[in-house]
Amino acid sequence: MVVKDELTKLGLHYAVVELGEAEILEKISTQQHDQFRDALLRSGLELMDDKKSMLIEKIKNVIIELVHYSEEPLGIKLSEFLSQKLNHDYTYLANLFSEVQGTTIEKFYISHKIERVKELLVYDELNLTEIAYLMHYSSVAHLSTQFKKITGLTPSHFKQLRAKRRNMLENL
Repeated sequence: MVVKDELTKLGLHYAVVELGEAEILEKISTQQHDQFRDALLRSGLELMDDKKSMLIEKIKNVIIELVHYSEEPLGIKLSEFLSQKLNHDYTYLANLFSEVQGTTIEKFYISHKIERVKELLVYDELNLTEIAYLMHYSSVAHLSTQFKKITGLTPSHFKQLRAKRRNMLENL
């Protein structure tokens, strides 16, 4: 909504405004561009002109959408999924992402999966088997191994620490 409002204020017409992307129908002047960038910055948003930066943001958004908002199993490798979704060769995507982000797409994906697992553990609505299934792990052991590798804790220990901290806060 902020992007649409700012475009309208500048008298610019748009075809599409989606997460991370806006298609403006006319040529935008340097002055309008600068005003738009400044207005977005005041709202806590950033204008990205660089095609490589935009592609990296798209990779991140696709992975975040996949991990946090989709319950459907991929059915294909992550590399194939990203290539199809973003219409680029995976090797190009992987090299670009690693070069700019300092980490691999795979590590970014895994860290988001583990963050999602932490959320689910804190909510305490699902057991570890259900979480492993929901997050498309082949087994609870695989989830636990990956969780410990990333956090240094087992899922059970993480859950106990959260419960202990909550009890300490309640006693204040």
